[in-house]
Amino acid sequence: MKRTLSGWRRNLAVLWLGTFIAGMGFSEVMPFLSLYVGQLGDFTKGQLTIYSGVTYAVTFLVVALVSPIWGKLADRHGRKLMLLRSSLGMALVIGLMGFVHNIWTLILLRFLQGLCAGYIPNASALIATETPKENSGTAIGILTTGYVSGNLIGPILGGVLAQLFSIRLTFVITGVLLLIVFVLSLTLVHEHYHPDLSRKQPKTRELVNQFKNPTLIITLLVSTMIIQMGNNSITPIISLYVKELMHNVGPITVVAGIIAALPGISTLLAAPKLGQLGDKHGTDRILVFGFVFAIFMYFPQGLVSSIWTLGLLRFMIGISDGALFPTVQTLLSKNTPQHLTGTIFSWNQSFQAMGSMLGALLGGLVSNWFDYNGVFIFTALSLLVNFIVVLIFIPSMRHPFATKG
Repeated sequence: MKRTLSGWRRNLAVLWLGTFIAGMGFSEVMPFLSLYVGQLGDFTKGQLTIYSGVTYAVTFLVVALVSPIWGKLADRHGRKLMLLRSSLGMALVIGLMGFVHNIWTLILLRFLQGLCAGYIPNASALIATETPKENSGTAIGILTTGYVSGNLIGPILGGVLAQLFSIRLTFVITGVLLLIVFVLSLTLVHEHYHPDLSRKQPKTRELVNQFKNPTLIITLLVSTMIIQMGNNSITPIISLYVKELMHNVGPITVVAGIIAALPGISTLLAAPKLGQLGDKHGTDRILVFGFVFAIFMYFPQGLVSSIWTLGLLRFMIGISDGALFPTVQTLLSKNTPQHLTGTIFSWNQSFQAMGSMLGALLGGLVSNWFDYNGVFIFTALSLLVNFIVVLIFIPSMRHPFATKG
């Protein structure tokens, strides 16, 4: 009993703090990246848009490409090593961004940032393998709140720091925070998993065959991509939509910040409880609820005329996020052999990164074609198609309320 209390629960507490600081550190600088790009040269509006897009997208592109490689290394050498690689590498790279004076140097560092990514999925993989299966949904739900709550505080803290000091100093402070994460992970996280180094790393086709239900795994990974695509398609236009609803009158930036933070607040509140409900009554039920709830909450966001109504609907979307992302991770964990957990969680990160790229690109295109309202309708339709795919390829989802009493 003592080992249980001091084992996976201790890891969960430390990694919650680590993901909280990491989430806060990442989100501190992201809202101001395009402003920072504008300080690095005398660009036209078109050039600024292009350079900002490249600077934003290059990290996600690299993450999508290299995450499977880091996942294989995690399965061979342990997840803790990957936590240390990621936190130390990100600390150095992001800290150095505060000293650049050239757009190409910033793009290079953003490229390297993609190579250093992986703290969150490896934290999830370590928790998944170190936690008893009957508690995995609860543990992953709790861990999700660390990253989400850090993401909530990060933009506010970053905005204050940028206002009081400079954007450059914000990068440096973020690097210091990530260095703290490295120290916490090095000294307080303990991994009992002993990888079988004699096991030959399978090729992709051989790896897929090691799963009892490869179709389920692939469907869940695609779902991760579409869910993230939906979330990220909203991010670039939310402040512009708020400005339109407020008729360009009043404290637009303050209101936009609050509206942007509302989904994270509800995710923070809902994810642990939804994880517990999934462990008790069936994970399938939570995933079905997440899809249906998200679809019904996204559609009306494109039709609102009041900022208060938008705020309420954005708050509700966080509940669906608290159901979808942790539940997909829990299902991946429960249907993956232990020695492949790191690999599958890194694949999940790759699909999430691809979703981020697609969301930003498609969100921009849809908003140009159908105005801001169209982005919300597009996201709802994407999730509806995703839900239909899930029902087709995961039969247990068709009757979730008959699977477990």
